[in-house]
Amino acid sequence: MTALLSAIDLWKTFGDRDVLRGVSLELARHEVVAVIGASGSGKSTLLRCLDLLEPIDDGRILLAGDDVSDPRVEANAVRSRLGFVFQGFNLFPHLSVLDNVTLASRVARREKRPDAEARGRAILERVGLADKAAEHPDRLSGGQQQRVAIARAIATDPEVLLLDEITSALDPELVGEVLELVRALAEEGTTILMATHEMAFARDVAHRVLFLDEGRVLEQGTPAEVLGKPREARTRAFLSRFTG
Repeated sequence: MTALLSAIDLWKTFGDRDVLRGVSLELARHEVVAVIGASGSGKSTLLRCLDLLEPIDDGRILLAGDDVSDPRVEANAVRSRLGFVFQGFNLFPHLSVLDNVTLASRVARREKRPDAEARGRAILERVGLADKAAEHPDRLSGGQQQRVAIARAIATDPEVLLLDEITSALDPELVGEVLELVRALAEEGTTILMATHEMAFARDVAHRVLFLDEGRVLEQGTPAEVLGKPREARTRAFLSRFTG
C-alpha cells in the first residue's frame, strides 16, 4: 500500500533528553494504526510533530508525497489537511458547540457561515449531539466534549485523523461512547493514527500496532502479532500491566 503519511527517522529533543530517537512509520489511506507505549515513551510528541505543533530536530514528514517538514512549508496549510484530537478536548469555552465545530471551516477554509453551519449540524447529528449545538462546552459531560472535539476534527474532511490518548481524561463510564465513535469512523474508512492505552480497542479496530519505547519503535505488526505474541521482552513487560 502507498503511504499517505510517512515519518522518516524523526528526532526530537527537549533540553538534553531525546524524546524521539529515529522514529519511522507509514500510514496507508484507510488504515488504522495504534501507537502504544508507556507514559513518556514519546507517543504524544510523535503526533504533535506530525501535526507540526512541535518542530522536529531531524528527519522528514511526508503527507501524500509532500515534504511537509520542509521549513518553507506553511504549517497552518498542512494542519488544515489533518485532524487532531487532544487528550484534554481543547474546545473554546466561550463558543457554542456548533461554533467550535465550524470555526476551522469558516476561518481556515473561508466557508460561508450558512454552509459551514449546515455541515456542522450534520456532523453533530452523526456524533449524536445534534441537540447540543447551542450549548457551551462546560454544559457537557467529558464524553460529550470529546465527541465535539472529534466532530471539529472531521469537519474539514482531513486526510488523516490524529488521536492523542483521547480517552485518558475521561471517567471510565464515558470511555465507551467515544471509542464507539472512533470505531464507526474506522469502519467508514477514515485514516487514523491513534496513541492509546485501550489495548482491547487497538486489538479489535487497528490494522497495525506500533510499540514505542523510550522514543524508538521497538516492535510493530498486526494486533495479533504485537498484542498476542510480542517478540520483545519490553513489549511483554508493558502488556503485562494490562493482563496481570
